Amino acid sequence: MQRRQHPAWRLLAADSAPLVASFLHRVFVVPNVRVMAQSNLAEALEDTLYGLREQLGSKAFPKSAQEYLNDWAANDKGWLRKFYPAGSDEPHFDLTPPTERALAWLGSLSDRSFVGTESRLLTLFGLLKQMSDGSETNPQARINELHKQRDAIDAEIARVVEGNMALLDDTALKDRFQQFTGLARELLADFREVEHNFRTLDRTVRERIALWDGAKGELLQEIMGERDAIAESDQGKSFRAFWDFLMSQSRQEEFTMLLARVLDLPPVSALEPDVRLKRVHYDWLEAGEYAQRTVAQLSQQLRRFLDDKAWLENRRIMDILHGIEGKALALRDTAPAALRVPDFMQIDEIGAGVELPLERPLYQPPMQTVLTSVALQAGDSDLDAAALFSQVRVDKAALSAHIRQSLQTQPQVTLAELLYTRPLQQGLSELVAYLQLASESSNSVVDETVRDTVAWQVGDEAGGWVTRRARLPRVIFVRS
Repeated sequence: MQRRQHPAWRLLAADSAPLVASFLHRVFVVPNVRVMAQSNLAEALEDTLYGLREQLGSKAFPKSAQEYLNDWAANDKGWLRKFYPAGSDEPHFDLTPPTERALAWLGSLSDRSFVGTESRLLTLFGLLKQMSDGSETNPQARINELHKQRDAIDAEIARVVEGNMALLDDTALKDRFQQFTGLARELLADFREVEHNFRTLDRTVRERIALWDGAKGELLQEIMGERDAIAESDQGKSFRAFWDFLMSQSRQEEFTMLLARVLDLPPVSALEPDVRLKRVHYDWLEAGEYAQRTVAQLSQQLRRFLDDKAWLENRRIMDILHGIEGKALALRDTAPAALRVPDFMQIDEIGAGVELPLERPLYQPPMQTVLTSVALQAGDSDLDAAALFSQVRVDKAALSAHIRQSLQTQPQVTLAELLYTRPLQQGLSELVAYLQLASESSNSVVDETVRDTVAWQVGDEAGGWVTRRARLPRVIFVRS
């Protein structure tokens, strides 16, 4: 059953598993991207498919990038989640929790040059000790344990005063840093699963609101009961405690300082850790914000349901009151006497409405517009209209995508480097579009002291090509 229905198992058993796993790992997991727009993701996949077709032949992977993305997001696959964010009409994609678990399992299959066991054993021992001390109900036993810890701390202080400090060797540092890296990655994957659980609750609430036909009090009681059950569950309590701990400004500063100090240690630097590890706690915050945003959407749905119900009820009450007022004003001057006016209130007689077929109007064809040829009285009738169809339109979205793609592999890039990797196709108008993007972006600077030369080709009247050049100050685009 799991082999046929679970998305992770279907991914591992698919014929295109190497393409899907490597591409999704490179695009989502490595840079820790939570959500990506359809245009950017399709462009990255199109580049990957182009490279594969160059190696394997033009018939390899015959579908387009957009078709593959829609196929991976279909219900029978379930490897990607396709959705529309609030305020956007462009589809976005995100990894599903089963896909991330499959990618993590594939990553664990690679050979490791160093496998540490001491740090994990100490972690297990520390967890057992925390559980044992945290569940101790005897006050005297807890006091004795605290005294023992205080004596150990005093003894260590005395040894440090004497100059005898116990330091971790290189092997111990590598062991603990490797475990820290693994736990940091696992924590990011767990956030996606927590967000998925909250999103499932939000989808269930939307379905119940759409199909609910009873009293709103019963629906609110049912929904809030499930919301409280999730918030008070083990997963909800753990997430709330983690979020409160991470949102502390002092904790963030302490974590940043400790992480920077550890990464500067020579044994840790020799392992060449991932550069994104320096801001892993900010990645945790970003992932946690998505989960909190899903909870906010749940509250927004409840608020909208209450507002719609209240508006409909108030409108019906006001319609009834206005009808009573209108009838009362109509009878204000001719108030009927008791039993003297028998038709004070009437009810229309029940009857069937009959519509004969011949009473319907016959079909009349629409009037046809007749165009009359009028001689041109002013202007030049022999004017060449080719200029109307030779307008040049520069796609600024494609230029912006080229800039973002270049900044993914380097912190900054100049305009000359961008034009070297992708030469100008539309001449001066495309160059002006680049300069306009630089002027509108806050992540670009202009160095007036350095001049760059850019060139492009234009057609001449003889059917050949002429090279045009322009010298301009150096324009630099910086990664945000």
